[in-house]
Amino acid sequence: MIILGIDTSNDTLGVSIWRDGKVIGEFVTNLKKNHSVRLLPAIAELMKECDVTPQALTKIAIAEGPGSYTGLRIGVTVAKTMAWDLQIPLVGVSSLVLMAQNGRFFDGLIIPIMDARRGNVYAGIYKKEAAGLATLKPDQHVSFEDLLAGLDAKSDVLFIGDGAVHFQEEITGQLGARATIAEAALCYPRPAFLGELAQHKDGVPAHSFVPTYLKLAEAESKWLEANKHD
Repeated sequence: MIILGIDTSNDTLGVSIWRDGKVIGEFVTNLKKNHSVRLLPAIAELMKECDVTPQALTKIAIAEGPGSYTGLRIGVTVAKTMAWDLQIPLVGVSSLVLMAQNGRFFDGLIIPIMDARRGNVYAGIYKKEAAGLATLKPDQHVSFEDLLAGLDAKSDVLFIGDGAVHFQEEITGQLGARATIAEAALCYPRPAFLGELAQHKDGVPAHSFVPTYLKLAEAESKWLEANKHD
């Protein structure tokens, strides 16, 4: 089984190749650069380095969101095009679940956070189990205030992601010593985990796959608001 993993859901651009139970190649940058001009060359170079041809791929795993609207559309478009052309399944992996893998050995609640602006975040709540991470609260678009208010009063909590740094004052003010904010190197998603998370999933045909945005883009929201009486 050979799985190509792709993540462009945020500033991180990640590509990986998973073959027969292990990662054989990974490309990652964490830069504010245009994914549209860098993704295909990154895929081509990694596949060349790993001696993997497109025809050898079994599945494509894509970080499906939430995240940047533009970033998600770039990655999903490339993944769908390749999967359609090769006639192989496309497996969506939550961008938050992917980020949460960096805290998979933490004994407590694991909360990956993406800043969604205006005091809101994309977040999910997970906990370590023998078989992997269990989802205690599914991915959501929520105010950070409400997210904190919904946590129990006893568990230790690991926050992962650049969004956690943005809300560091609120986190430490409410949770004190129970809160841990992941170090910078653990705050961006690793595409190496995509193959692991996708290997036992069947996936879907390329034409039926859609990203998980969790909320409308601002332009779409404004248009709906302006035309709600039409």
